[in-house]
Amino acid sequence: MRGSAMNTVAPDTMTDNAIAFDADVIAPNKMTINSGSSDKEYALFCLTEGGIALARRLQSYLAMDCFTSPELVNTDGRFMAFEGGFANTVRKVFTQYEALIMIGATGIAIRVIAPLLKDKMTDPAVVVLDEKGQFAISLLSGHMGGANKLAQQIADILDGQAVITTATDVNQVAALDLLSQQIDGKMENFRANVKTVNQMLVNGKRVGIWWHPNLQNEKKRYDTRGFIPVDTLEDRPELDALVYVSYERTNLALAIPTFKLIPRRIVAGMGCRRGVEAERLTELLERHLLEHNLEPLALKAVGSIELKKNEPALIQLTQERQIPFQTFSVNQLAECEQAFPVSEFVRKTVGIGCVSQPVAWLMSQGHLVGHTLREQGVTITLGVLHLC
Repeated sequence: MRGSAMNTVAPDTMTDNAIAFDADVIAPNKMTINSGSSDKEYALFCLTEGGIALARRLQSYLAMDCFTSPELVNTDGRFMAFEGGFANTVRKVFTQYEALIMIGATGIAIRVIAPLLKDKMTDPAVVVLDEKGQFAISLLSGHMGGANKLAQQIADILDGQAVITTATDVNQVAALDLLSQQIDGKMENFRANVKTVNQMLVNGKRVGIWWHPNLQNEKKRYDTRGFIPVDTLEDRPELDALVYVSYERTNLALAIPTFKLIPRRIVAGMGCRRGVEAERLTELLERHLLEHNLEPLALKAVGSIELKKNEPALIQLTQERQIPFQTFSVNQLAECEQAFPVSEFVRKTVGIGCVSQPVAWLMSQGHLVGHTLREQGVTITLGVLHLC
């Protein structure tokens, strides 16, 4: 999902957030030893006959590539042989799956994955099972990688017990990193702030949460156990800290620590002359966001006409921000072109009378923000996604 061009769908078939992400854009291809690619989400490793039997029970429920020792592979095609042994196979596929499921002792799993660990933000989830399926242990990346959720899912399938040791889960309070993931949020100094807030929640501190008025309809969707709801900043209860959720440039001056969580809800329809500099696009986009009091981190995607799918400046801008670059056909844009001012010069050039406004309209399902910037051969129209 890093700067790839993609097509979207008409408004009446869009998903809740109005952006139709193709599967090959969201996640990279997964690797298998034999074929070199797989669309499976999980990799399972087993070392014994008992592990094979347990893996077969899970295969009906989870999309998995299953690996085992050569002597245990049969002819039904449901298992692949280790290549160079168990540890070598794990090393080869470690970063190619969303999660790894290992049937065996936790000690073996730890010794195998220890040299491969890089970062809690990117390491895959690892769940370890005993070969009877009594326990599903969330071993690695419980929150950000989803190991806690997967362990519980597997335990439910096997009628076993999930073993989850993250402090927020044990204390039955929400976690800021999970909340950020749920709302598709961004935060400055993410690691340090998550650690601070989660520790405060676990230790029973009074951590408030305030939602921007435009997000009030969303907040019921998310897990905020342990947070103290704050309806108004002026009449807030006594707190030790406050998390405030907003995509606007809202800076609070309070006597307590504050942590801003920025949901990615802003989209930008963009048109430009061929060969425009990426620096110019970036400068104009950031200025336009500032003029509308919107956080740069709130930008979720950029879109343009299909003709611009290979425009270097647009590709560079979206790659640098690690957001999708969405493209629309002339026919798609023509469906709402009549709602906006048109230019016959633009029509002769690209086949339609305007670009940025209908693009932003389709991306946001009609929720445009402010005026359109027209400057230096660039047009930018902003929209905001409404999830409810």
